Formats: sequence, structure tokens, C-alpha cells
Amino acid sequence: MSFKELGLSEPILKSLEELDHSKPSEIQQQAIPVILAGKNLMAAAQTGTGKTGSFVLPMLEMLIEKAKPYDKNVHALVLTPTRELAAQVRENVHKYGKFTNIKSTVVYGGAKIFPQKSKLKKGVDILVATPGRLLDLVNQKAVKLDRVQMLVLDEADHMLDMGFIHDIKKIIAMTPPTRQNLLFSATFSPEIKKLAQSLGDELVEINAQSPNTTVSKIKQMVYNVDKNKKTDLLAHMIQEEQWEQALVFSRTKHGCEKIADYLNAAGIETETIHGDKTQGARTKALREFKGKFVRVLVATDVAARGIDISNLPFVVNFDMPTYPNDYIHRIGRTGRAGQEGTAISLMSSDEHKFLRGIEGLLKIKIDQTSHEAFKPNDKPSGGGRGNPRSRGPRGGKPSFSRNRRSSDDKSGNSFSKPGGSSSRPSIGGGRPNTSGAGRPSYGGKPNTSGAGRPERSGSGRPNTSGAGRPSYGGKPNTSGAGRPERSGSGRPNTSGAGKPSYGGKPNTSGAGRPSSGGERRGSNTTNKSYNKKIGPKR
Repeated sequence: MSFKELGLSEPILKSLEELDHSKPSEIQQQAIPVILAGKNLMAAAQTGTGKTGSFVLPMLEMLIEKAKPYDKNVHALVLTPTRELAAQVRENVHKYGKFTNIKSTVVYGGAKIFPQKSKLKKGVDILVATPGRLLDLVNQKAVKLDRVQMLVLDEADHMLDMGFIHDIKKIIAMTPPTRQNLLFSATFSPEIKKLAQSLGDELVEINAQSPNTTVSKIKQMVYNVDKNKKTDLLAHMIQEEQWEQALVFSRTKHGCEKIADYLNAAGIETETIHGDKTQGARTKALREFKGKFVRVLVATDVAARGIDISNLPFVVNFDMPTYPNDYIHRIGRTGRAGQEGTAISLMSSDEHKFLRGIEGLLKIKIDQTSHEAFKPNDKPSGGGRGNPRSRGPRGGKPSFSRNRRSSDDKSGNSFSKPGGSSSRPSIGGGRPNTSGAGRPSYGGKPNTSGAGRPERSGSGRPNTSGAGRPSYGGKPNTSGAGRPERSGSGRPNTSGAGKPSYGGKPNTSGAGRPSSGGERRGSNTTNKSYNKKIGPKR
């Protein structure tokens, strides 16, 4: 089937002939007749299959005979997730409509808004935009969407991944309900289908190939390598195998710069594009890569959307993609327009889970290998017996059990303090316990008593023995032994035994624990005289 048989007019056929496009791709053969018939469409198509032409060509055909739009109005609106993809779509509109009088423009963030507003002032036939910048222009009343006749959502799956769903719904609500809706996606998730159903009735669904798949002409290979050897392996393959060009994907912006610095130091011309770069710098890097002035381009997932480079031989996943759908979009940069390509993934031991997700989505097994000079030493994560966190040295149990008493005679698992036979270390950061034995204080001044602190418990009756625990509330116990009250800090316990108080005056009596109320319980008469002096709590 030829483009003429699809119903395209002479001006468009002339531009296709000049571009040496003689035969429509599979997605173009299926989509163009449906769009020209004015029907709503949901199409599954991979990048590099002629997807952009499948909606741009019939869009141009339908607008050739249309009257020019009013000021600030738009006939056809194309939404894309990224600046690069928006620029690429607009470039295709310009190429295919070269011999027509169709007027088009592109708007996206990261560029000055005033030139974009001036281009929209007299209206355009086709507007290509990213959602955020389009809403900015609508809020500034620089463009009107109430006369849009055709709405296109390109790479809709990625727009949802980037969180544009609310912006998209706002934009759809500004357009007339009688518009024609076209949705293109590389993958069909339940969210995509739900979005498509909300666009309109009588939706025609076509699949240029099975959804959630990759182009068959792309050779896929996974190299097992240690994480710290990835840059060495990448530089080795580029130089030894004499790669002409390669697009390398990194998970982070910092990773992009780190890879580029290493490759440039190795004599391999490399540029980067990511979200921290200005739009001018990103455009310049992409232009140099397309012009083959640069051998390697390192990019993040978001920035790489819309990179359309013919005959790109290699795509490298330096980091395995976290989401399986990103793998499809990444390797779709090669093997475009029926050409062959190679997709190489460098996988470290902690990235096997990502490969399992990719293989589960694609329902295939990707071949794995390793380079002879870069054999991995690290074992895949998740292997081995038992839980490694619960093992101590030489496979033994950990020696820091909170329930083990420091007075155990076993020296192997206790934390003994120098100068004390079995004391436990200070936790609160207070001064050291200067007693012969027992637990250290947890704050305040040191315990100068002769005996240590008994085993810790949550609460209970006072210990009336020679060594006691501090109380946790009320006024101080003036008995000889007992538990002083706790607060942020306090004076030391000067009794013969016990732990320092944590607040209030010191316990100078021999025994007994204070009550939490006004009166104090105890066996010593000091409490009674004290109560007579101040009286009961009212």
C-alpha cells in the first residue's frame, strides 16, 4: 500500500517523496484511514515505528481546507510529556507540511514565555505543547482552547508516569466535547485504558504490534558486571568494538555527569542531557549528537524522550531501569524505521530484581553474559542462607543483646567497663559511675555510693535494701534508701547505697520509697516530720 492509496493529497505526497518515505509503516496503514474518517483512536505503537507520522499526516490533510483560526485559537492540539518530544513532533509537522500553508508552533517550559505568546497571538493550526507550559499560557490568556477540533495525547503512558494526569484532565475540560481524540502509547496499562474511555465514545483500538513489547529488530543483551566496574566496561566496549555512536541511560543526573567525565577523560567525546541543564544546553547537546560531533550522549529517562536519531546503532542501560515500561522506551531509541539496533544493559548484583520485572512485562528471557576481562565478583543480592542481619562475627549471635546482664561471668558477650568487674556502659551520656560495681548513671552527677544499681524494671514497689532505684515523680524521698524522683537533672544521692536522683533534693534517709502524692510512705520518721512541716497536699 502506498501513501497515495491512503488518501493523502499532493502537497503532502510531495514532502514525503522529498523525505524518501515511499511506503507507510504498519501503524500508519492502520491509523491514517481511521483518523481521516473522523473517529476516536487509541493506538499501541512503539517508538521508531512511524507513530508520529501516523497522526501528523492525516492531521495535515484534514486542516488543509480549513479556514484559518481566530486570534489565540488552535485547530489541533498535541500534548507530549517532554520538551524534546514536543520539539520532535513539531519538526515532523514542519517537514510533512512543507508544501502546505499550515501554521504550527511549539510551547514548553524552560524557554522564555513571551516569544511563545507572540506566536500564538494570531492563532495557529497546530499547537504542540507540554501540559505545564500550556496551562501557564491559558492562565495568562495567551491561548484559547474552546475551538480545538482534534486532541492528540502522544506517549500517554509516560505522561501518566510523570504525574500529568490532573493537568491533562484540566486541559481536556477546556476543549469542546465534539473534538476528535487520538491517544498513542507504547504500553497499555489499566490507567491508560481508563483515560482513553474518558475521552469519548466509539473508540477504535488498534495495535501495530502486541502492546508491552519491543521492536523485533533490536538485539538485546545483559552484561553481568560489578557496579564499580561499569564505567570501565563501557569505555572498553566503545573503544575496542569501535562503536560509532551510543546513547547511554543513567538513573540520576549526577550519574550522567559522572559517566561523561570518565568517558571524556578516556578520550571519548561525550555530552549529557538531563533536567538540571538549561533548554539551550540540552538542545545544543542533542544537535551535536545528531550531527555526530559527539560520540556518546548520556541522558536520564525524562530528558531522552523525543530523541529521534536515524541509524543509532547502540543504546546502553548503564543502570537497569526501575520501571519495566522505561526499558521499552529506552531501547526504542535504536532500531527505528525498520533499522537494526543493539540494546545493552549493564547489570550489577543488586539489580537482578529489575531484570525480572522487565522479562515479566515482555514475556521473554533476555540473554545474559559477562565480559572476559570484567567478570563479576559480587554475588546477586538476596542469596545465601538465613538473615545476614541477625548474625554476628563468624556466624554467631550478636553480642549486643539488651536483655543480657553485664554481671554474667561470660566475658565474650558482655560489655565490661575498665575498672569495674561487670558494670554496664553509660547510655545517656552522663558522668561515669565511680562505684565499685553496678550500672552507670544516665545523667546528672556521678553515683558515689558503694553499691550498684539493681536490675532494671519498668515500675514497682521500692527496693528497701541497701541499694535502691530512683523514684520517677513527686518530691524527694528523705529516707535512707529508696528511689528518688526523676526529672531532667538533679543533685547526687549521698546515701550509702543507691542511684543518683534525677531531680529535686537528695535522698538522705536510710530506706523507703516516696509515694507519688503529697504524703510520703516509708519506715523512717524523717518522712513524718517532713510531712508535719509542710502539711498534706491539698
